[in-house]
Amino acid sequence: MDKALSALLVTVFLLTGCTGMRLVDSQVNSFAPSSVPAGSRYRFERLPSQQANPEAQARLETMAELALAKVGLRRDDPVARYSVQVSAIQRAHYIALDRPALGWNLGWMFGHGGVSVGGGGLFPGLDARTNYWREVGLIIRERTTQAVVFESRATHDGPWSDSDAVLPAMLDAALQGFPNPPAGVRRVNIEIPR
Repeated sequence: MDKALSALLVTVFLLTGCTGMRLVDSQVNSFAPSSVPAGSRYRFERLPSQQANPEAQARLETMAELALAKVGLRRDDPVARYSVQVSAIQRAHYIALDRPALGWNLGWMFGHGGVSVGGGGLFPGLDARTNYWREVGLIIRERTTQAVVFESRATHDGPWSDSDAVLPAMLDAALQGFPNPPAGVRRVNIEIPR
């Protein structure tokens, strides 16, 4: 009976780890010089650089449209009172880890020093990992005056390469508190499925 219970607990633990959530922690800075009423209608505006890759920009705008709907804005191109510019930047960079997990560096560790034999890793690349730095930006303007009524940026640095899952969470973070977000830089955590 004890072995069956132990096996069940191990199975539940492993399944929970595989089906859990991951955290997208973004640094957000928002500005709202004017309030945008709930239910307002908007259309997307593109910079010339964004028109150069229309497929990628359309995918980003689809993500932004979902995030904007969550805060009560509605896309309606013919009668839009506001224009929205959405942007995203991504860079991959490598982070060196303090100690490789596996390798030929066999030996004993005493205190903060160590005695080891050999050099180089058994599995090259385990001493570094790729991180992805991303930034999303949203600018909302009143179309008649071109006045900016809302601006927000969110940045995130993490190990996940799947931008199609991470960018929507960052857009949600950038819109947190809309239409009157807190002043100053803040950390916004959004959980997404693994």
